[in-house]
Amino acid sequence: MYLAIILIPLLGSIFSGMFGRKLGAQGSQFITTFGLIFTCLLSFTAFYEVGLNHSPVSVDLFSWIDSEYFLVSWGFTFDSLTVSMLIPIVFISSLVHMYSISYMGGDPHTQRFFSYLSAFTFCMLLLVCGDNLLVLFVGWEGVGVCSYLLISFWFTRIAATKSAIQAIVTNKVGDWGMSIALFAIIFVFGNLDYSSIFSLAPYINTDILTFISLCILIGVMAKSAQLGLHAWLPTAMEGPTPVSALIHSATMVTAGIFLMIRTSPLLEYSSTALIVITCLGSLSAFVFASIGLVQNDLKRIIAYSTASQLGYLGAVCGLSQYNIAFYHIINHAFFKALLFLAAGSVIHAMADEQDVRRMGGLAKLLPFTFVVMFIAALSNIAFPFLSGFYSKEIIILSGYSQYSFHGSFAYWMTTFAALFTSIYTTRLLYLTFFSIPNGPRNNYENTHEAPFFMAIPLGILAILSVVFGYLSKDLFIGIGTDFFANALFIHPNHIIIVDAEFALPLFIKLLPSILTICGFIGTLLFYEFVPNILVEIKLSKFGRMLYTFLNQKYFFDLVYSRLIGLVLNIGYMTHKVIDRGTLELIGPTGLTNLFNNTSKNIASLDSGYIPNLALYIILSVITLTGAILYLDDARLLLIFISTLFLLNSRHFTTKTNSPLFY
Repeated sequence: MYLAIILIPLLGSIFSGMFGRKLGAQGSQFITTFGLIFTCLLSFTAFYEVGLNHSPVSVDLFSWIDSEYFLVSWGFTFDSLTVSMLIPIVFISSLVHMYSISYMGGDPHTQRFFSYLSAFTFCMLLLVCGDNLLVLFVGWEGVGVCSYLLISFWFTRIAATKSAIQAIVTNKVGDWGMSIALFAIIFVFGNLDYSSIFSLAPYINTDILTFISLCILIGVMAKSAQLGLHAWLPTAMEGPTPVSALIHSATMVTAGIFLMIRTSPLLEYSSTALIVITCLGSLSAFVFASIGLVQNDLKRIIAYSTASQLGYLGAVCGLSQYNIAFYHIINHAFFKALLFLAAGSVIHAMADEQDVRRMGGLAKLLPFTFVVMFIAALSNIAFPFLSGFYSKEIIILSGYSQYSFHGSFAYWMTTFAALFTSIYTTRLLYLTFFSIPNGPRNNYENTHEAPFFMAIPLGILAILSVVFGYLSKDLFIGIGTDFFANALFIHPNHIIIVDAEFALPLFIKLLPSILTICGFIGTLLFYEFVPNILVEIKLSKFGRMLYTFLNQKYFFDLVYSRLIGLVLNIGYMTHKVIDRGTLELIGPTGLTNLFNNTSKNIASLDSGYIPNLALYIILSVITLTGAILYLDDARLLLIFISTLFLLNSRHFTTKTNSPLFY
């Protein structure tokens, strides 16, 4: 059963990709979707057996690398962390497959799309279920390749191709850091197996663990779009909307956070790495939420929301609250998938229009889509008593519970990020559903509600976005729960859940919720009654400067372009001076010329003239006689002299037939 969970999506991808012409579009849709639904049922069974009954399973298939003391096997582990991660991955993937039946029904390359989608799910399962870092790294690379294929699925669109290239190049930078971390782990621990590494971690020098943790962080920054290596995530929405829903909710972007949770026994012994992760995650949440305030593309707004939520997850991992991070991963997966799929329903109904300024008045035309998107938006802003509220609130309070500078920094950054999230999400709702119609008349005349196969996933995710956070809170982060057991590690000095729940001042606990509600109500009132104030602010000198700064994404793209140009110029100079210059002279070309010239010079001495040969013999004897003073073994000297005479006598006899002797 456990191997079937991993292999069924792979088989569905192979059948849809290789036999798509024989199966047809409907056959590929049925095989991949039914395979994911069946895998989902198996995942729920595994969750019951492993997670609820505390019966972890390990599957060792065969040896992969067997080199003296270094052993790596193809094996999979199913502990409480793994089977819990299977729920959002497989469940949301199956819903996305079902949603795509209608959304991608008219595309001529449906078989290829479903093949890529199932392969994406398989690689994510490989990443999650591997019992060592090398198997995880195979899945890590796999999701990167599949994301490239899915983002560039409509490869005739230049924007989609450029976005896919940007995504895979950025992830290659992260893979560089991840590769260094793997090599360092092999050098220090002599193994890549989780059990071996985690059991030895307490006895390793903290500076070494800090280096390894920071290298892992580089990989996490690229895969989970933390500040600095984030540029690919907002542009990844150039792919089909179901792809955006899957990437932004349950697969690729959560891979980096899952890696930090899985390697918690390494991170916990490096306070420096934890502080860096906390500050980086907090800044990411704040910066991306502020950029989302001025975006106008429907999917891009949601994409920056994802980036901001990933900042929350990075911050809480830096605060050592890995169980809270995992709890928010699942809650976020449900409401973010719902948000993207509902946005896809709006785009599908509005003839592929994505600019929220050209929408409006859709609440009456698309009532079902409006309701589910309204639920998703409220959960996204952590409105009280929805799924997003329970996990997001405890993340923000965890920062203040550290009673340290970086903890307070995380608290205030994430609190203001929550305010910004409330503002731009409410703005999205208002401009899409409540404002006066601003789009072309033809778009409104042809609007239609989501078809059956698109409506079912929306309804299921809407229910989960309301109730899942409340139902699962005590299981994942309840005080005294032992659900995760040894699957993750929190150092006893870093346990702060009691302080976060009971020891904080009332104002500190209520401030995030107060700002969220005020942002929601205030944005609605501004857009409904006094929108001219926002226009005047934007047209003022300070407003233009601020709007330009945020709209240009803190000028990260400009820095990237300048930096890339500088790097390319440096690369060109090093290529000319070092690669084609110094290294060529002391490397292949230089050695080849040296040997050729030396051999030609030596060959030119062989003129066949007997006095010259005699001179060479005398010089050799003198040289060897001088060297005898430094040789301990006289037999070596006799061998040299004998060899020399034999060679020269042979040379002499071969030359006696030359014309010089006639």
